[in-house]
Amino acid sequence: MAQATAKEKAWGLFIDGAWAPAANRATLEVRNPATGAVIAQVPDGGLAEARAAIDAAHRAFPAWSALPAIERGKILVKARDLIMARVDEIARLVTLENGKPVAEAKGEVTFASGYLGWFAEEARRNYGEIVPPPVPVKRLWVIKQPIGVVAAITPWNFPATMVLRKIAPALAAGCTVVLKPAKATPLTAFEIARALEEAGLPKGVFNVVVGRVPEVFAREFVANPKVRKIAFTGSTEVGKELMKGAADQIKRVSFELGGNAPFIVFSDADLDKAAEGAVMIKYLRVGGQSCICANRFYVEQSVAGPFMDRFLARVKALKVGNGLEPGVLVGPLINEATLKKVAGLVDEAVGQGAKVLVGGKRLTDGDLHKGFFYAPTVLSDVKETMRVSCEEIFGPVAPIFTFESEAEVLERANNTEYGLAAYFYARDIGRIHRVGEALEYGLIGVNDASGYVHEIPFGGYKESGLGREGGREGLEEYMEVKSLSVRID
Repeated sequence: MAQATAKEKAWGLFIDGAWAPAANRATLEVRNPATGAVIAQVPDGGLAEARAAIDAAHRAFPAWSALPAIERGKILVKARDLIMARVDEIARLVTLENGKPVAEAKGEVTFASGYLGWFAEEARRNYGEIVPPPVPVKRLWVIKQPIGVVAAITPWNFPATMVLRKIAPALAAGCTVVLKPAKATPLTAFEIARALEEAGLPKGVFNVVVGRVPEVFAREFVANPKVRKIAFTGSTEVGKELMKGAADQIKRVSFELGGNAPFIVFSDADLDKAAEGAVMIKYLRVGGQSCICANRFYVEQSVAGPFMDRFLARVKALKVGNGLEPGVLVGPLINEATLKKVAGLVDEAVGQGAKVLVGGKRLTDGDLHKGFFYAPTVLSDVKETMRVSCEEIFGPVAPIFTFESEAEVLERANNTEYGLAAYFYARDIGRIHRVGEALEYGLIGVNDASGYVHEIPFGGYKESGLGREGGREGLEEYMEVKSLSVRID
């Protein structure tokens, strides 16, 4: 899809099976973070649209939940196939609104569509139980039923994956959904809705609303009794507010929140693979703008020199630029506010004694001045009291620390309120088991910077979230468990 096509297209909110403007005809600009150019105008929805979408989902729930899982799955698989038939077009759209390189965007869309296939199959295996009774005249059954209307709120960093990781299990389970994607990246969500519509999804089962004031939607989602569950990916601060609001109705929630992922290199690691993994999980995932990106790098002192030589050489070779250009590996940050935050964290750390080994500045050469580009950065002499160590950076900055022992690095790695993802490289089998079990994180990559797959559950410890997405556990998040006790005398 060319940029002009995206701009000229008549984008609408998707409510009750129809595409429509906002009731007040207001619009919202979507901009390319690499150029600052407006790429689309979308409806600026609000309270009226949120309520209309919830009402539509509520009306659609009885029929959709009664449809056999195999029939729901057929629609999801068809939608997956439609997305994959347009993967290049949708990937280009992801790059236009999000900024990530188009090859990375294509990988995301391909991976994200896989959730439709995975949960289409899992829903067919949503088994109940027949439980042995304590007395002869009873029969005990346990069944699982869809929870109802789900409100899903997704971020801008993975505009395909974050949407499909939530809506695929919800729809497969028999729930109906109201999606509120990030206002910076709504176009990918609209294309997903289009694929589901063309696949034959009944009207009202899936709805997409967006607007410039996200709090309007959040307040309605927590207050409206027709919404039975909220699924959210975003900051821990917002997650806490949603949880407080949901508590009034004891409303179910599942959250993927902030992270502060450690990346540990032990002396017995394959240093080349460790350096490659470090670059991948720091710089090649939306330029570091991900909750699972490594945020703190711990290198055993005895191999710090050899590892850093390998790591710095790879970082210096990264090409930064517009994601549509050939060979670009790192795109822009999402907006000016994010760029200022990242630059501020680096400048503050340098002011407190940290050293910049590479990068450390905004990139403005040529056309880069039009966008929000920050150089891939590596810092040494970082203290763990600095904000760049304590806070989620959400940018292409790698603070480096050294350590002397396994016990020491485990204590330091776990010394955070977050617990989403962690990574370590080692070859000793005993160490792999010890460290993997001791790290207080929901996802551990062992000699693996891409351990995030459909087949296993993903979620956080501590203040990094509640619930799990992916795996068979992802389907359970959208189900109620009902017990039936039947007397037969």
